[in-house]
Amino acid sequence: MTRIFSDTKMNIITFKKKHLVKSLICVIFAEVCYNHIPYLIHNNKTMKQLITAIFFCLSITAFSQIAKDDVLFTVDDEPVMASEFIRVYNKNLDLVKDESQKDIDAYLELFINYQLKVKEARRLKLDKEAKYIREFSNYKSQLTKNYMSDSEVTEVLVKEAYDRSTMDVKASHVLIRIEENEKDTTQVYNRLLELRERILKEGYASVQKEVHDGKTVFAEDLGYFSAFKMVYPFETAAYDTKVGEVSMPFRTRFGFHIVNVTDKRPSLGEVTVAHIMVANNQKDSLLNPETRIKEIYKKLQQGEKFESLAKQFSDDKSSSGKGGVLAPFTGGQLGSPEFEDVAFSLKEKDEVSAPFKTDFGWHIVKFISKKETQPYDEVKGIFENKVRRDSRSQLINSALAKKLDQKYKVVDNKEALAYFESIINDSFFKQAWTVPEDLDKDKTFITIGKSTITYGDFAEHLFKNQRNYANKNMSANALITGVYTKFKEDEIIRYNRDNLEYENEDFAHVLKEYRDGLLLFDLMEKEVWNAASKDTVGLKTFYENHKDDYMWNDRVDAVIFSSASKKNVEKVIELLKKGKSAETINAELNNENAQNIISTANVFESGDQALPNNFEFKKGISEIYNHNESYHVIMVNKVIPESHKTLDEARGKVVSDYQNQLESDWIKSLNERYTVEVNSKVLKKVKSEILN
Repeated sequence: MTRIFSDTKMNIITFKKKHLVKSLICVIFAEVCYNHIPYLIHNNKTMKQLITAIFFCLSITAFSQIAKDDVLFTVDDEPVMASEFIRVYNKNLDLVKDESQKDIDAYLELFINYQLKVKEARRLKLDKEAKYIREFSNYKSQLTKNYMSDSEVTEVLVKEAYDRSTMDVKASHVLIRIEENEKDTTQVYNRLLELRERILKEGYASVQKEVHDGKTVFAEDLGYFSAFKMVYPFETAAYDTKVGEVSMPFRTRFGFHIVNVTDKRPSLGEVTVAHIMVANNQKDSLLNPETRIKEIYKKLQQGEKFESLAKQFSDDKSSSGKGGVLAPFTGGQLGSPEFEDVAFSLKEKDEVSAPFKTDFGWHIVKFISKKETQPYDEVKGIFENKVRRDSRSQLINSALAKKLDQKYKVVDNKEALAYFESIINDSFFKQAWTVPEDLDKDKTFITIGKSTITYGDFAEHLFKNQRNYANKNMSANALITGVYTKFKEDEIIRYNRDNLEYENEDFAHVLKEYRDGLLLFDLMEKEVWNAASKDTVGLKTFYENHKDDYMWNDRVDAVIFSSASKKNVEKVIELLKKGKSAETINAELNNENAQNIISTANVFESGDQALPNNFEFKKGISEIYNHNESYHVIMVNKVIPESHKTLDEARGKVVSDYQNQLESDWIKSLNERYTVEVNSKVLKKVKSEILN
């Protein structure tokens, strides 16, 4: 719910965005973005636009006119290919808002600067630092997942997950815990068959009360759930079982279950609401959030407009200017069950909830509209990502490994399995097994493409994983068969992952952008961003030299009195003229049955949405204004004329501007350090390719 409660969670959001920006820079040709990083970190809308832009970045265009070995320019004799420039230019064209940067010559200058920075990062050996190597490895691992899957199996699982997401299941279950690799399951299976018959005859409640012990047997009500909320085998059993029926026993990694399905309903869909929020944390120490929300609710009941009150009083500044309207959301999306429960409970257009509390503050919600489940084609990509992160991804891996088995001409040593069965004994299940000294470690176990997996490799795998089988009761045959199947799949997929950069050109391009972009982030952080924020003397000097760029508009220290009734505002004026305080005025004009007036004390700057457009900055009692469909009178205690912001007040903008200057000076020094030579003939071909 970060969009709704952005002020309340600002510190958390800022922290997350810093890491998200780092990811974005690694995907996007970031020279266009780098100058604005400090701004992006604090601008939610721009961040979302860039997140969306990632999907544009993953498509690669093929080119015909430019030869593969055409060098566009060199940096100290290191070539940069024309094909790379064209690919990056076309891919990022939609991201560039500055028309001047769409000019090929101007964009080439940016691209050269980009390459200079990468060159400098390598000169400083930033690519050798442990932190960089670790982070790049993580990024590569995440990126690889998008390129490694069986498309047919993935499509089936994605469509299945989507279909299930359109329906919520209400169920309860009985679970008997049992080890995942336990082979002797007849007793547990038969006991669950008996419990199933009892539930069908007696009902679930009586059986639940009798058998649940919270240790080996669990009988629990699960409420409503949808796709991805349970482990995949459980989800499948629940969706395959009809309402009013109890499933046959089935196994998950937790043990054996039966599931009792009591209801199925269409998903809640997507709802659009508006809200008024009074945050828990208030600058005005005299303002009680619960009292304020009840005051606003009274005004709604008296016929005042929701939109007007939202604009005037809601603390959610991302929505207040729009009358409190929020972006549409689905169940579970906001991270606030209390807010969602109220929002989805409203049915009629313009229906308004009573005040209620969440972790973020007090709210009143107005229903606007509801949209049913989105079409599959519109959300397919979202579901693909969810499937890859879910346990069902193992099904995709198995299907992929089966195909790759043929591609890489995998060769098994059938004698190997019998040998390894012969060297497994009881000590393995006591975590005391050791690799036999006479093992021929270099003997070939599996051949995958150009890679050889040895007896020693598999023996080491067994040794490291024996703790997973501690105190298990299973035969050597069952152990070796199970371990080998998973080991072989993992090794085939690992071989594919390690060679993906050489087999898939698209992947190679995107990985290079990750590699260079991450380097660039670390370099910019070192040379510009951290330098600016830590250079207190330089920052202060920069501020003093550009002081006129950081100004407050005219401000007033004032109390705004608001009401839907002009007569009530006139009464406020009478009381103000008698020297009455805001607290006294509120007490005299409001009562338990009527909220006639609301007052807000603060320092307001010219342009603040709480101030009328034609407000006159003048000390004393203002005229009556009609603003946001309400009447207002403003008691101005002090007029604060236009003035310079202090360094602390303008720090964010000053740091950003200082960073821009540091970067500009730094790029000049890079151009002096490195020699750049552009091939004019190839550049001409590049322009022809792009423009045609």
